[in-house]
Amino acid sequence: MPVAVVTGASSGIGASAARKLAAVGFDVVVGARRADRLNELANEIGARAMYLDVTDLACINDFASTVATCDLLVNNAGGAIGLGSIVEAQDDDWSRMYELNVLSVMRLTRALLAKLIASGNGQIINVGSIAAYSTYPGGAGYTAAKHGLRAVNDTLRKELLGQPVRVSEIDPGMVDTEFSTVRLGDKVAADRVYEGMTPLVADDIAEAISWVATRPSHVNIDRLTIAPRDQVVGQGVHRIAP
Repeated sequence: MPVAVVTGASSGIGASAARKLAAVGFDVVVGARRADRLNELANEIGARAMYLDVTDLACINDFASTVATCDLLVNNAGGAIGLGSIVEAQDDDWSRMYELNVLSVMRLTRALLAKLIASGNGQIINVGSIAAYSTYPGGAGYTAAKHGLRAVNDTLRKELLGQPVRVSEIDPGMVDTEFSTVRLGDKVAADRVYEGMTPLVADDIAEAISWVATRPSHVNIDRLTIAPRDQVVGQGVHRIAP
């Protein structure tokens, strides 16, 4: 049974992806910081749960050392902090976003790459964002990080050319998960982000991850951009007035 590692799996896209991958035959290893939620998910789908802080290098290395074999790595952990302008930016917030969205991908890929190659049919799926190629006021720290992830993804595929490892990127638009609640620190404010429109849900992206992961070994899906019908990437959102 092929082994899939999913990061940021305690909720949202990560948890949904773990469920979908387990359903199509993967032995799933889920990692995240919220152990209670992670264990609940693992019990539900028959996965292995391990604590993982993707901003902690030692934790990443410990996590990877417990994964004997790996066929698929889904780098899903990430996130945005705040909506401050560049002038108002907090250094620590930008540093943490870079740790979450870029360095974690590099470190997890580095830690598991030998096992992915040894599988003979490895795959890395990086969950990015439409922020990888669009910008907006108040989002420079996050969009810079996701632009960075896109560069990592494209470079990695070139560096692995000739190796039995596929590299893919999935870039969602607006998805109604805990993303906005964590970013804004307020559930009411987060709900307003999706007022008057129909956003994607975690299962929409999880379905895409499962589809990409189950293509024949000679097929590489370089990049998928997935947005709600009500959102035009880089242009705005159609909303119906209440």
